[in-house]
Parts: sequence; structure tokens; C-alpha cells
Amino acid sequence: MKTSDQFAGRLRHTGRRAQIVLALLLAALCWAGAQAPLPARGAAVPEQSSNVHLFYYSWYGNPQTSGDWRHWQQGGHTPPNDVGADLYPTLGAYDSGDYAGAVTRHMQWIKQAGVGVIVYSWWGRDSFEDRLTQGVMDAAAQYGVKVAWHLEPYGGRTAASTVEDIRYINTRYGSHPAFYRDAEHGDRAAFYVFESLRITDWAVLDQVTAGNIVLAQTTDTSKIAHFSGMYTYDGIAGATAPGWANASAYAKQNNLIWAPSVAPGYIDDRAVPGNTTPTLGRANGATYDLEWSNALDPAKGGLPTWVSITSFNEWHEGSSIEPADSTPPAGFGYQTFDGAYGRTGTAAETAYLDRTKYWATEFETRRAGGQPDTQPPTAPGAARAVPASGTSITVGWNAATDNVGVTGYDVYREAGATDVKVGSTAGTSFTVTGLTPSTSYSFYVVARDAAQNTSPPSGTVTATTGPPPGCSPGTGDLARNKVITASSTTQNYVASNAVDGNANTYWESANNSFPQWITVDLCAQTPVGRLVLKLPPSAAWGTRTQTLSVQVSPDNHFETVVPSRGYVFNPATGNTVTITIPTTTKRFVRLNITGNTGWPAGQLSSFEVYPS
Repeated sequence: MKTSDQFAGRLRHTGRRAQIVLALLLAALCWAGAQAPLPARGAAVPEQSSNVHLFYYSWYGNPQTSGDWRHWQQGGHTPPNDVGADLYPTLGAYDSGDYAGAVTRHMQWIKQAGVGVIVYSWWGRDSFEDRLTQGVMDAAAQYGVKVAWHLEPYGGRTAASTVEDIRYINTRYGSHPAFYRDAEHGDRAAFYVFESLRITDWAVLDQVTAGNIVLAQTTDTSKIAHFSGMYTYDGIAGATAPGWANASAYAKQNNLIWAPSVAPGYIDDRAVPGNTTPTLGRANGATYDLEWSNALDPAKGGLPTWVSITSFNEWHEGSSIEPADSTPPAGFGYQTFDGAYGRTGTAAETAYLDRTKYWATEFETRRAGGQPDTQPPTAPGAARAVPASGTSITVGWNAATDNVGVTGYDVYREAGATDVKVGSTAGTSFTVTGLTPSTSYSFYVVARDAAQNTSPPSGTVTATTGPPPGCSPGTGDLARNKVITASSTTQNYVASNAVDGNANTYWESANNSFPQWITVDLCAQTPVGRLVLKLPPSAAWGTRTQTLSVQVSPDNHFETVVPSRGYVFNPATGNTVTITIPTTTKRFVRLNITGNTGWPAGQLSSFEVYPS
């Protein structure tokens, strides 16, 4: 089991800062600063970037492989279904020593992500992680993945012990084919020192930096004497990039390494019960894009030496790009990647791997002198829309094209001055839900690529939702058995009694309270010219006058077409009143009742509506 000191050390890098507002993320997604013209794209880039480094954790265990649970129970949880994370791995509560299973699958995914180097979380000689190193490196070698080192703050770590750790790792693992050496910097191994600021005097590093790259975790250039450069690890800070421009400039001026860290998000609420901050929402991928954009932005230092990613599988902090289960165990409040880059269900599980591949390729393209991707996709073609139900419409289109690749589509509903984005998808159709029955809607579609370039809109298409379930225009009494609502009811004298065709059942509003109203939905825009209103024909219902007005509407915004007046209901004439209204085509008809001389409430046994 990971010690509390280890976990506390891992969390303290955040500074417990307040939650970053999502609006800041979305507003900042644009590129900052003008960029000088660069050669065209198309330069060959490696399939796996050795300049993208991915923090990797081997501290997980389960009874089947290691004999006990390790780390998954963090925060007082009970694996395998209940784990200390706000996301649940697609592989379940796996064991980091399952080399042929989980670890091999990890390396396949890392290759899929276009990453060439993992930064292995190492907690000292003969630690659990140290004992697993050989097996992890063997699996990594099969997929062209190299291993750099994340030297963690184990108990008793000093500058001198760190030097000995570097020597030990070189001696024990240096001959392994997966051992990473940076060809651009003298074939030196790479070591990231987490929480380097805990130690103030690092002069002893001079004994090993000639043959190794050793990075401090900071952007404070006054704290990196004897180091080979800097990294940040903090996935929350990547959204605002504090101090990045200065750190990058200093590194370039002094021939040092600059490796800012980017992350898809951060949430540790289940691993630290009662905790609610810091939290950085993924925003369906917008956070990850923002942090990558910051890392490559000229205004924030330009191209770094490396980009480090926090993380592949730090599940406790919710920063993982490892696939998360789209159908996690129920009842634990797990989040999923659903919605990331327009993907849903199982397709969303690998969304962050594929996005990493895009950014790794973009990074390598720029390092090779290639131009940033600024070309938008073409407009989606042949848009079409058909009603799917009374409350939904399916919009379809032909795929757009792009010089790099279309990653998704945004569907918009026309709504006057400000159109509404109703959804996103990676496919070529989308069903818009939550609509009003028998109502016309217009939509268009915009394509986007991974660099967030957007296409011109597709053509606008219009469709009308179907009627409510069981609702059809009908003939004769247009209101019969339609949906009817009222401002209030008394006991079992409900509004539906007024449209059931039974003259002896009736609606009655709350007593001693006016005004009251009753509204019938005709399902669709329908010509309306005459109303027939009734009370039960029994002589027991004495003559009474109800004062009311008639209102109509296409969309529940009513206008008065017959002003308020008194109507006499007399048993001698069947307690029936006929109201002629100026013929109009509307969907909703409402009676607004302000008085009743026979009883202190609105009353009706029949609310009939006719075209004329």
C-alpha cells in the first residue's frame, strides 16, 4: 500500500489553489501572439515522439497478482469496484506487476498515443516500484517505448542519496533496450526530481550531470543551480502557464532543458474524502487542448525541449489519459470520458490517447520547422433533418474533409441573433432531444479539426417534430383526448375530465381563488374558429355565469382573441355555451376565468374546439 507520506507528497504540488473556472478554459483556447511564417507542413515526423514524456505509475496491486490491494483502496475504499479515484479504469483494478496483461496493454496504448518515453515513478531502491521496473521495461521495449525516471520524495531522500539513486539506476537498468537516453543532448539519461524544492543545496548533482539530465520541479530559475533544466508536473497550473515564458527563455539562454507539463484535468475527491479543491474539469477535452496550446505558444516561451504529460495513470488525481471505463460500476459516482472530443460510449474511452497522438505529431511537426495547422475543414455536405419523435429530430450530413483530419462536428439550432450549439459528435449524424412536439426547428453543422479550426457552416435544414405520444390532429372536436393543463384542480376534478367526452365528469379549479385557467394542446398548428363549453346537463347544476376570455398561442405565449365577458350556463339549454372566435391557426387554446356566480371556482365538463 502506498504510504500516506507518499500520497501527501504527490498532492502538495497543487498548492490547494481554488477551482479554475471553466469559462477561463474555453475563452483561452485561442493561440496567443502572432507567429512568423513557417515552412509548409508535411515534414516526416516519428511515429512515437521521443520528445513527449508521459508520467507513468507502477504502484497498483491486487490480490491475484501481488497478494493484496495496493493503492486502489486509497481514501478508505474497498476494491475492486470501489476504488480511490473519480474515474474507473477500463482494465478495472489492475496490478502493475501483470506484465503480460495490464502492462502490455498500457504500452500498446502509449504507442497508440504517439508517445516515445514514459517517466517511471520510482520510490527508491528495492521499493515495490523498483522491483517491478524490469518487467515494465521489458513490456515497453516490445512497443518502442523508452523509460526515463521520476525520482519521488521517499522518506529520507537527500541530495546525496539522489546522486546515488541516479548511479544505481544507470548501473542496474542502463543496458536495457528500453532505457532512455536523449540523442540530442549527448545520449544522456533523463531524471525528473519531484518536489526538488524540499532540498535547498543540490551541489552534489555536479557529480552526475555530465552524463545525465536532471530536472528540477519548478519555474523559479533561482532554484535550479546544478540542475540540467526544469519541469512543472502541476496539471492545474498548465491552464494558466504561470512563469512559463520566463522559464523557457532562461532555459534557452543557458542551454538547459525546459519540459512544461500538460494535463487533461484534475480531480481527487474520492481519493481524499471531503476534498473538493483543487479541481480542474476536462471540459470534454478543451482543458487538454488549452494546456498543449500553452506549451507550444510563442507568447508563453515557444517550443519547449520536451513536453511532459501528467499523466498516463495517476488515477487518484484524475489526470489520467489511460482509457476510463464508459460503464463503470454503478453506485459510486464515477465520472467517464463521455463527450470528450465529441465521442460517446466506448469510443470516448480512448479519446485522450488519440488527442495525444495529434498533439505529439503537431509538436514534432513544429520542431521540424513545419507550419501550425491553420487550415479549416470543408463545410459538411448534404445536410438533412427528419423528426425522430415528438421531442427529437435527427440531423445528418456528409463528412467534411481536412488537410490533417476532421475530429468532430458541432450541431447548431438557429435561434435568432444567437444560435445555440445543441451537441457535438465524431460521427455524421446527431439526434437533438428535448424539443417541443409539433414544432418547426432549423439546424446547421460545423466541422472542426484537432487544432480547433472550424469549417463554414453546412446548409440550413428544417424539420418539424412529431405530435406528442398518442396525439394526432383528428377531426370534429379537435380537443378530444388531447393534452390539457390547468392552473389548479380540486380533489379528483382534474383537467382531463374536460376533454374525455363524458358530460358528467368535470374539471374544477381551486376554490375561492381567481383568476384560473385551463389550456388544451391541439398537437399542431390548427385552424380554430369555434368553442363549445359545457357543464353537466343535470338540473342539479343551477344557472350560473362564468366570466372568461379566450386566448390562443402557437408556442405557449398567449394573445387574447375574445375579451373577457360573462357567459350564462343554463340547465334549460343543456348548460352549453358556444363562443365564436376570429378564425386563426394556433396550437394552444386557453380559457382565462375570473369569476363564477354559481361556485367560487372555474368549472367545465366539456372544452370542445372546432375549426369553424
